[in-house]
Amino acid sequence: MAQNMLAGLVFSAVLAFAAAPAKIVLIAGNQSHGPGDHEYKAGCMLLAGFLRQSRVSDPVVVTGGWPEDESVFEGARAVVLYMDGGTGHPILIGNRLESLAKLMQKGVGLACLHYAVEVPKDHGGPQFLDWIGGFYDRPYSQNPVNDIRAVQATPEHPISRGWSSFQLKDEWYYRIRFQPDDKRVTPILTAMLPTDAPSPQVLAWATVRQDGGRGFGFTGLHTHANWGVPEFRQLLVNAVLWTARLDIPANGAKCELNPEDLKKNLFDVPAKHQ
Repeated sequence: MAQNMLAGLVFSAVLAFAAAPAKIVLIAGNQSHGPGDHEYKAGCMLLAGFLRQSRVSDPVVVTGGWPEDESVFEGARAVVLYMDGGTGHPILIGNRLESLAKLMQKGVGLACLHYAVEVPKDHGGPQFLDWIGGFYDRPYSQNPVNDIRAVQATPEHPISRGWSSFQLKDEWYYRIRFQPDDKRVTPILTAMLPTDAPSPQVLAWATVRQDGGRGFGFTGLHTHANWGVPEFRQLLVNAVLWTARLDIPANGAKCELNPEDLKKNLFDVPAKHQ
């Protein structure tokens, strides 16, 4: 009898652990633009709220561009970067790129949003090609503000559940650098750009690494108000859950918005646009 009770307790503990919400670490960069643009902290706080609505994830928001204590990554199923990129990308400081590499080797998912997809071609570029499938490669890639028809490129992908193509103005990056014929990469969102000589361009993409880890790149989200667009935020919430290897409901993950929340957690002091 005692052995049966013990076995039952162990089984219950295993089920409870399996059902525990998945830890997702969201890292918000510091202010670099004027009010309403590149609102990294506010955006990550909104995203964390949306992720909690599904009750399958346990998001943790880190501000300042990188955690002071990297133990916050322990047990994480996915990491989201929403911050400035380029040569000043916070992940390029010190040993942070190596820290991310260790997480990727464990199969941790990685999502990079807007400016965070830009890294130097020779420092971060090779890693992003491996981890998320592509990156913004200056000066090859382009980033003018455009009002576009954003097209759902792969309707059958789990990230595409619950939303359809939409029209939206944003600083959409395009001419993203991908490896030729990379079968790991699936386009999620496309548009015809540039407007004066249009051709199909990938604006968001999903990647399954050889080790099973998942990556996601998204080039929009310059404009904070775009969180108010249902299709826009549905895509992003689905994508982050997907990178954590969580199931996406047939109608998309829950992401209800109180419009007043768009005004919360904004950077306090306006900064000159760089």
